[in-house]
Amino acid sequence: MLLAMDVGNSNNVIGLFKEDRLLTHWRIRTEWNRTADEYWVLIKEFIIMNNADTDTIDDIVVACVVPPLIPILEEMSRKYFSCQPLVVGPGIKTGLPILYRNPAEVGADRIVNAVAGFHKYGGPLIIVDFGTATTFDAISKKGEYLGGAIFPGIQISLEALFKNTAKLPRVDLVVPESVIGKSTVESIQSGAVFGFVGLIDSMVNKMKSELGQKTKVIATGGIGELIANKSEVVDLFDPLITLDGLRLLYEKNRLDRKT
Repeated sequence: MLLAMDVGNSNNVIGLFKEDRLLTHWRIRTEWNRTADEYWVLIKEFIIMNNADTDTIDDIVVACVVPPLIPILEEMSRKYFSCQPLVVGPGIKTGLPILYRNPAEVGADRIVNAVAGFHKYGGPLIIVDFGTATTFDAISKKGEYLGGAIFPGIQISLEALFKNTAKLPRVDLVVPESVIGKSTVESIQSGAVFGFVGLIDSMVNKMKSELGQKTKVIATGGIGELIANKSEVVDLFDPLITLDGLRLLYEKNRLDRKT
């Protein structure tokens, strides 16, 4: 079996695959000071809870946007799973030409999403990932990674508002009853939800004008469904696209790892 790890700035999404079938997945908080032994304990417990055996895991694939955690995960893999994990980064086969000026700058999660997105939905395609940062990734009809856009995520925007104002409270991210808020809390929620929806729709429409109006738009990420449900441009919410991409990248590079 294959253990796939998507390590983000806020959360780790971890999945267990048997061939091309995702058996189970779970989410844990990203802790920069977590040790290899702590990762092992957490992962082992989740695997056991799902009636699987750690001895059946043959390999590990990792996409990580927190560089200090990469050697920790490599140590855990070698120590407890007796394998060197495949870490998504420069030099691995993706099957997608990366047309960034400096391809090494593209985040591992963005490449993984692009690989899965083009495999599942074809192109042209826009993937909007609602994580700690909100990212847009554009893939051409021919399967080229063209680039995209990045801006602060909705959660850290709300946190910045709370920390940098004297009277505005921290609020839960829920959809208010109307755009015109009748209280401070509702006003903040309206700005967060409908403001971000407007931003998403505007950005996607601008990108569509470059890619073509038949471009598919896929949303993913922790709060992606909340925003996607209000958006006029998102065609589909795919919460596990990153795990799918990790499996696909592993398959593309599996034979090279055996030589």
